[in-house]
Amino acid sequence: MTGRRIGNIKVGAAICSILLLAPVVLSQNSLQIPADKSQVNAWFNANIKPASARAGTLDPALARAEAEPKIIKISKGGGGDFDTITKAIASIPSGNTNRVIISIGPGSYSEKIKIERTKPFITLYGDPKNMPNLRIRVRKPVCGTVDSATLIVESDYFVAANLVITNAAPKPDGKRVGAQAVSLRISGDKAAFYNCKLVGFQDTLCDDRGNHFFKDCYIRGTVDFIFGSGKSLYLGTELYVDGDNGLTVITAQARESSSENTGYSFVHCSITGTASGTYLGRAWKTSPRVVYAYTDMSSVVNPAGWSDNLQPERAKTVFYGEFKCTGKGADPSGRVAFAKQLSEAEAQPFLVLGYIDGTKWLLPAPKI
Repeated sequence: MTGRRIGNIKVGAAICSILLLAPVVLSQNSLQIPADKSQVNAWFNANIKPASARAGTLDPALARAEAEPKIIKISKGGGGDFDTITKAIASIPSGNTNRVIISIGPGSYSEKIKIERTKPFITLYGDPKNMPNLRIRVRKPVCGTVDSATLIVESDYFVAANLVITNAAPKPDGKRVGAQAVSLRISGDKAAFYNCKLVGFQDTLCDDRGNHFFKDCYIRGTVDFIFGSGKSLYLGTELYVDGDNGLTVITAQARESSSENTGYSFVHCSITGTASGTYLGRAWKTSPRVVYAYTDMSSVVNPAGWSDNLQPERAKTVFYGEFKCTGKGADPSGRVAFAKQLSEAEAQPFLVLGYIDGTKWLLPAPKI
């Protein structure tokens, strides 16, 4: 390129340099998840770069928080900053504005953990080769369903990696009232979970509200074991349904009208377990929105696929969709009439990071 010279600088060359140095703004809708599962990790790594490579594209508060991260170490045997997760969280001031990574040593932590809304930008990190287990035994009668969780997160910009989160309360027998027990409740916005295992029975994960991302996770339960009003993308996650003589259901998404912008999208997931006749979702509320795409469904899935929760009028208000799923449980021939086999155009909004506004806040899994 040639250009008019101003002083010692050529205008054309200067413009070219500015364009080359300008941050690349990711298009929310162009980042469609590949149909080939083997390409997903490469696609994710190519598009979701560290904060240092995302100048001008991240939420400003997040960009500032990631500039100077702090690490707190927890060790049960000594040698760390604290010996419990609770103490480490208590040390973080309200109104925190910097990323704080709590590195949790191996072992079992019998703590009921809560991260208040006033403490954003917290990461709980475990060693992927020796994952710590956050484990309690609390049921609904003690403190209500949503507050029975082992880990409660109410703050924004939370990240968890390489954790086992368990509520060890016994499996409900269908006779006791209030036997539900939650492992994780996530109520903050813009939260990501990488390589985490969530273990429980009924109501394992309260995907309560906000935009959330789960990648390479394992979620185990019996009835409604993913429930709430979150807007979440589950990528490459195993949904394990425990054997049960009674009702087994994966999702109870809680959207109550078509105007609510919430729902669950499961992409390249797998449905396994020892149950039979499991529903992909039931209409716990009036207008749930759940989509499974490119998901491998084993024979644990009920041929009907979905339940109107014995309320036929809800068949008119649910949005239950499937797109290019595989396995014995994905056979569309026996599906209920109110479930949809989606077209490419209908599925597309659920197959992009824009579904959770991910390009503005999603970062790679942390490494220490």
